[in-house]
Amino acid sequence: MLILSCSSKLRLMEGTLRRHLPDTLLVYGTVMTINRGNPAAQEVLVDSWPEFKVVLTRPQREVASDDSDLYTNTYTVYYRDVGAYQALLASAGAVNWGQTFRILGIRDGMYEVSKDVAEAKGIKLEVLDPAMRLSSLDVSHADLLNDTWSFGGNEKSRKYLASLIRHFPSICLLDAAGHPVSWVASYPFGAMGPGYTLPQHRRCGYMGMLTNLLAKRLHALGYPSYGYVAMENYPMQRLQESQGFQRQPNLWYFILHNPALVKDPTLTPRPAPGTALA
Repeated sequence: MLILSCSSKLRLMEGTLRRHLPDTLLVYGTVMTINRGNPAAQEVLVDSWPEFKVVLTRPQREVASDDSDLYTNTYTVYYRDVGAYQALLASAGAVNWGQTFRILGIRDGMYEVSKDVAEAKGIKLEVLDPAMRLSSLDVSHADLLNDTWSFGGNEKSRKYLASLIRHFPSICLLDAAGHPVSWVASYPFGAMGPGYTLPQHRRCGYMGMLTNLLAKRLHALGYPSYGYVAMENYPMQRLQESQGFQRQPNLWYFILHNPALVKDPTLTPRPAPGTALA
């Protein structure tokens, strides 16, 4: 196991991963951020260099100081050989098994190997159900989004959400029956949202994974990766900041105007503030 700390080697790694997209997407995005200032304090492990069969990114030890912080304690993996992944995962020091953590990857065999290594160590590992799969939202999902969106619940909002799904990037996690359990769409002005995870599927890291993937997808299309979060939604603010988003100094305002309300002098529209993250 080797830790790549040399900037020239990390740039070479980025180029190598780029040539193998989309299989390398998660690791490639992490290595890109490392090479551009490393705001999330990540590091890169390989089984060998310059020829490698597996690459694993993880938070630096001084950052991953909270054993219960699922969001910060995030690993990504890409491998050419599943046996190399198994060997690295089982080796001493690659993964901190005393922490709550998540490993993100899109390679075949990852579920089975991760489960086997954990069981060999006497650890019960919660992994994403292999029957679940990543996809984009479909217009048929508009009713579900409308029922769960805080600004939804009417026919106009349903049509608006259907338009977002039809025309702009989105990502979701589908269960075995093909129903969305977690999702993030994007707005015409390039921001990420609306996003939601069904209550029975929360605390599994789905929203963090999907937000990360959609940000990379938007960035690849030339859009800035940004979004906004309600001022009282502290968990989502912490999640996005842990992924490298930077809190902007100004509030994001929604100025709402309704002529029906303005006609009554006792009723005045109020701005709805939110915290902008980019």
